[in-house]
Amino acid sequence: MELLTKVTVGGQELKNRLVLAPLTRARCENTVDPFDKMNSMPNDIMADYYAQRASGGLIVTEATAISEDGAGWRNAPHIRTKEQAQAWKKIVDRVHENDGLIYLQLWHMGRQSHSSHHPNTKRVVSAGNLPIADGSTKVKTVNSENADPEVPHALTIEEIKETIQDYVNASKLAQEAGFDGVEVHAANGYLIDQFLQSSSNNRTDEYGGSKENRVRFLQEVVQAIIDSGAFPANRIGFRISPNGVFGGMGSKDNYETFTHVAKTMNEFGLAYLHIMDGKGFGWHGLDRAVTAFDVKKVFDAPIISNVGLTKESAEGMIRSGAADLACFGRLFMSNPDLPERFANDWPTAPPAEYPTWWGPTGAKGYTDFPTYEEVQMSKSKEIKVVVSEDGVKEVET
Repeated sequence: MELLTKVTVGGQELKNRLVLAPLTRARCENTVDPFDKMNSMPNDIMADYYAQRASGGLIVTEATAISEDGAGWRNAPHIRTKEQAQAWKKIVDRVHENDGLIYLQLWHMGRQSHSSHHPNTKRVVSAGNLPIADGSTKVKTVNSENADPEVPHALTIEEIKETIQDYVNASKLAQEAGFDGVEVHAANGYLIDQFLQSSSNNRTDEYGGSKENRVRFLQEVVQAIIDSGAFPANRIGFRISPNGVFGGMGSKDNYETFTHVAKTMNEFGLAYLHIMDGKGFGWHGLDRAVTAFDVKKVFDAPIISNVGLTKESAEGMIRSGAADLACFGRLFMSNPDLPERFANDWPTAPPAEYPTWWGPTGAKGYTDFPTYEEVQMSKSKEIKVVVSEDGVKEVET
């Protein structure tokens, strides 16, 4: 099976081509005060979760806030301080002890946040001043209540430069924590995606207008990380979602924009391009969809395909050359030994129940999923006592 063959990413050999998707699980401590540092501090249960899934070729962490302005999801981790970096180090060490490789996903929510998360600025920011206007999207307040999207503050040139430094600071902390690399989150309607797409970027300066200008922010973030020495280019990946509607996204120049993004970013010699492929993450239908194969034609490093993959479809994509690695989210949630199940043709457990996907539910729906071998061992140890009508006890195993 090609899915289980080795592949080299960023100069490191991955033991297979399965990638754990970056999944916001919000398992930081649920403190009463939402601004208590523990509310955004990586913890031991997160270490268990990632270590359990270290048999995948690559782990990409949940989205991790790089700044106060970038945060906006209660109980999700940050990487803004050395203390947070040290907490992440415990997780990285556990993954490495289990022979795994792990990249940190760098996250700025932009206009998808709510001002209540930002007591120092009392605002949300974006590429422009266009709010999410799909009529259905709600954002979460710092107390996890639904709220209407707010009109964002368009970052000034000076503030863009400061935000780039936030990415650099987070990357340096990731290096201190021992991460193998970083993934720049440029997908799902978050800040960098808001710069990339014409539907959310109404700037008229060098960061807006043409597709060449709209990709500039992503270019400068990546270049700044490289220049800082935090990680070389081949230990930096980035993620895009050309076709999705999450966060009110979708642009009429979809195909032209994102094939240009892939071609432009190819010049850096990055670790990989991670694409939310096809139409499985919602489909705006405004232009031609962008596939993994489309970006592979203009991007030389490995392509990671994501969204709704099965064992069979992932194998087909890799065999066909459309992608080099396959990313699994919900299936990896409930099957911590997913590579082993694929290798042995064992059945997979059903996906986790929706209420446990994200939120402070502790181990429930998070680290309590057994491996296939643990299930079989449990079954073999089952003892059932049956009492017949005449009172004779029989033991069934």
